[in-house]
Amino acid sequence: MPEAPAILVGVGGGIAAYKAADVVSALRKRGASVTCLLSRNAHHFVAPLALKSLSGREVGQDLFDEPASWGIGHIQLTKDARAFVVVAATADLLAKLAAGIADDFVTTTALAWHPKPLILAPAMNTAMWNHPATQANLATLKARGAVVLDPSSGLLACGDVGEGKLVDPAVIAEAAWRQAVGGGAPARRLVGRKVLVSAGPTREPLDPVRYLSNPSTGKMGYAVAAACAALGAEVLLVSGPTALEAPAGVTRVGVVTAVEMLEACGSAFERCDAFIACAAVSDFRPEAASAQKKKKDGKPEALRLVPNPDILLTLGKRKGRRVLVGFAAETEKLLEHGQAKLKAKRLDLLVANPVDGGRGFGSDDNEAWLLKPGQPPTRWERQSKARLAERLAREVADLIEARP
Repeated sequence: MPEAPAILVGVGGGIAAYKAADVVSALRKRGASVTCLLSRNAHHFVAPLALKSLSGREVGQDLFDEPASWGIGHIQLTKDARAFVVVAATADLLAKLAAGIADDFVTTTALAWHPKPLILAPAMNTAMWNHPATQANLATLKARGAVVLDPSSGLLACGDVGEGKLVDPAVIAEAAWRQAVGGGAPARRLVGRKVLVSAGPTREPLDPVRYLSNPSTGKMGYAVAAACAALGAEVLLVSGPTALEAPAGVTRVGVVTAVEMLEACGSAFERCDAFIACAAVSDFRPEAASAQKKKKDGKPEALRLVPNPDILLTLGKRKGRRVLVGFAAETEKLLEHGQAKLKAKRLDLLVANPVDGGRGFGSDDNEAWLLKPGQPPTRWERQSKARLAERLAREVADLIEARP
């Protein structure tokens, strides 16, 4: 059995600190060895005993009363760990980290962690997040290599609505795990590159309350967007209707129909280094949508469909030096249909995946064949969509780096 990667979880003194428990739980389920460290005020928001129970390890609280087995804890822990994530990084904690202040277990250990990059998940009131001092501190920390998982917008604990809501704990756990299993800092191979990703289904209206669509949830495309962002890319995610939140650090543009998706992708295409088309685009749309809800009258209803624009084929004509990646969800003749699509659309990569037997649409897992021009297919065994997305992002980075 491979050794469990050691991960440090620093907990800040803010209302969102209780979500650190979810991060610890998620990392433990993946097989990580987790040690929690509390800032001076974190114990007011999350019980140390809860974190100890979830992690199975002692919790660092007082620099002058640390477990004897740790030795000089804030030094030894950094030597053993492969990732350090700070959950509910408050404005106060960010200021201390930026200034190099070391006055509690989290800040002292963070100082000893240098030069390895911290992963920071901020959470605070919108006004505090937007304050010039907070933004300056974030810029300082990013310049030193910190990975910042920007907060999302929503209803905050104080009752305000806006930016400052802690990003989903699953996203935090994923970032920490990715850093740990990568042997430290993830290789930021796509820094300075722009990646365009399409995801989710499209919907083609029949009338104001009905539409043609498919079972795509967007999970694969969102995982690809997150994986590219983790490699440092500037990612624009053009998404059909889904229930998913945009991954940390990813800009999302919402669309509904295939025509809208083509317009959004087309306007960003000139500026991108790679286009990864994960979306399940409806091939057809009604020739004419009814302006009012159609009423049943017991008689058969004929529906005339017309083809939707082929987004990859259309943009492929403007390919230039861009890397183009497509997906082919098939129920039969997977490789035959995949190879045909690879050639017809001038793709550099095609991910051909079956959509039967619980695979593909709606599942957290996927299996696929990776197709490249002039090369034999490579099979990717069934695995999580997050893992598959990471492999695909590395393939895309290889292609971008190889371009003259």
